[in-house]
Amino acid sequence: QVQLVESGGGLVQAGGSLSVSCVASGGTFSTYCMGWFRQAPGKEREFVGAITWNSRNTYVADSVRGRFTISRDNAKNTVFLRMNNLEPEDTAVYFCAASFKNLLAVTFDSYAYWGQGTQVTVSS
Repeated sequence: QVQLVESGGGLVQAGGSLSVSCVASGGTFSTYCMGWFRQAPGKEREFVGAITWNSRNTYVADSVRGRFTISRDNAKNTVFLRMNNLEPEDTAVYFCAASFKNLLAVTFDSYAYWGQGTQVTVSS
């Protein structure tokens, strides 16, 4: 069983930056595609981005491209989401997730394990 724990969320002003991280335990982190999703109040969970097990490929959603970056450190079982130039529309609970797929996984049902989420709030 894989456990994922996010941290680093908080309150930031529009235009600011924030990094969130996710630490995995109980599995073989270095073999998983890792993804980030977010869910705003009253909205469905939305794909933010993903990174393959070897960091060779990353993909982020159109809504955050050019502002958000995903990276990972397999030695530390950690995946990161760096968020720059934040907008109020980025306010959401951010979740990390682990997929067994060797390639990039971009759909909700590709992910087998989920963290509990961390709140990111962007004030205008």
